Amino acid sequence: MNGTGAKNPERNGAVQPGATSQDIYDGGMKVRREVLGDAHVDRANAAKDEFTDDFQDMITRIAWGGIWTRPGLTRQMRSAVTITAMVAHGHWEELAMHIRAALTNGLSRDEIKEILLQTAIYCGVPSANTAFKTAQQVFKDMDADTPPN
Repeated sequence: MNGTGAKNPERNGAVQPGATSQDIYDGGMKVRREVLGDAHVDRANAAKDEFTDDFQDMITRIAWGGIWTRPGLTRQMRSAVTITAMVAHGHWEELAMHIRAALTNGLSRDEIKEILLQTAIYCGVPSANTAFKTAQQVFKDMDADTPPN
């Protein structure tokens, strides 16, 4: 709703009036691939089976198509919020994935460090300690995958 109470379709991302479920899925898959990378999404899709197919579809449509396509926040801000949520709830595997995504979205390692310092205050020092170790490992792995110039 805008200030007058009318809907504001420009702010709905892929979830536009008249958008089909396929439009939302396709928009979500595009952003999911841009943020997480083709290799990650391809692995997730290859691991799908009858049991997990609906879950993967839901993630793509609702999280990526419904939320990540919205223009109301930058991808950097969405990454910062997501990192904080992962720390707050102790989702360390997802944190590692979203630290990599945050770098893809344009956050620097120093900005990620500042986000993690902030989480120490609001999510607790033990959680931030694990988050720093997780980020340190992600950076180490990424550096090992990048040949020196």
